[in-house]
Amino acid sequence: MAGRRRWSTDEILDKAAELLRTGDAESFSLRKLAAALGTDSSSLYRHFRNKTDLLRAVADRILVAAMEGHRPEGDWQQRVRALALRVRGAFGQQPQLAALWGRYASGGTGSRLVMEELLQALRASGLPDAQVPVHYHRLAVLLTALIAADGGVDSLAPDEYDQGMELFRVSVLGADPEHFPALSHYARDIRPLGVDRTPAFDDILTAHLAHIAATLP
Repeated sequence: MAGRRRWSTDEILDKAAELLRTGDAESFSLRKLAAALGTDSSSLYRHFRNKTDLLRAVADRILVAAMEGHRPEGDWQQRVRALALRVRGAFGQQPQLAALWGRYASGGTGSRLVMEELLQALRASGLPDAQVPVHYHRLAVLLTALIAADGGVDSLAPDEYDQGMELFRVSVLGADPEHFPALSHYARDIRPLGVDRTPAFDDILTAHLAHIAATLP
């Protein structure tokens, strides 16, 4: 009798990404992945030590895809902005993993490519060498948080999103003026967190880049 097919690492990651596009990372398991591949989970441990190891590899592939064909252009701020938009766009195709990017930090090829470009852009700004890692870490935290927030909204099922919008409407528009005077006053101008995310992303990133620029010698 013929033995079971041996799956390559890339084929396993492709199937994992497919499952994650239609599910969520928390309920994802190596057992479910093995079942989708028609094999047993023990065969997957030849490629990955555990679920965390596999999720890191899937997230790193997203970063590799984001950096494919990237050519640095413009000044340092334009380079940082272009990098941020590339990574945001790539995780926009796989929002379930956006929230896990910071949690399951990867040291893979994709991660190194992103780190290298961000460090090179900051070095090109004229920052003192000792300040480059400081601002790198702050930008990394900022971008991870913003992209994770995007992914959290984008990965909601339609009924969950609608429920959230209804809760927002009731809690904000229905706020008691006596107990929540400011909220009541601005209620009709306050938007849910999932709305206008692209302008917010751009504004926050622009403000932080301006902050860095103001510290330059």
